[in-house]
Amino acid sequence: MIVRERKNVIAYIEKRQIGKQYFKAKKNLENNQYQQVDFKLRKPNSLGIYQFRVSKKYRAFGHYIDDIFVVASISDHQL
Repeated sequence: MIVRERKNVIAYIEKRQIGKQYFKAKKNLENNQYQQVDFKLRKPNSLGIYQFRVSKKYRAFGHYIDDIFVVASISDHQL
């Protein structure tokens, strides 16, 4: 799997200093180790939005464009 980020995601990662955790999770996705990051399709399934765990606090959300997974946002799921 190829994983890419939008520019706003990179800014979010830098601002919250979660780069190490994010890039480790990204590497797991690229190596098809989906269980390591709890990669799953969000409901409603028809929207095609997926999520994966960056850390206990943060989740990344994205979608597929052709064969590339694009991370559209990261959020604090504990709010």
